[in-house]
Amino acid sequence: QVQLVESGGGLVQAGGSLRLSCAASGRTFNHYAMAWFRQAPGKEREFVASISRNGFHKYYADSVKGRGTISRDNNKNTMYLQMNSLKPEDTAVYYCAADDGPVGPRGPYDYWGQGTQVTVSS
Repeated sequence: QVQLVESGGGLVQAGGSLRLSCAASGRTFNHYAMAWFRQAPGKEREFVASISRNGFHKYYADSVKGRGTISRDNNKNTMYLQMNSLKPEDTAVYYCAADDGPVGPRGPYDYWGQGTQVTVSS
């Protein structure tokens, strides 16, 4: 089983940038496909981006395509989400997710972190 801890959230002005991190522990990191999801107040959780075990394949939601970059460092057991040109509608709790079985880019994922709040002010 893997444990996931997100960090890097905060308050940022519209047009700004943030880099979120997801640190994994417990099992071999490169066994896991990884993803970012987010949930805004009053809305369902939605897919943001995902990355394959070797980092070669990346997928993005249309809402972040061109503004977000997902990456991973298997030597550091960490996944990242760089978000640029942030908009107020990006405000949400961002969760990282992992799965060590067959999983599509959008899930379902078995393991989840506790989330990190991102707030974008206008």
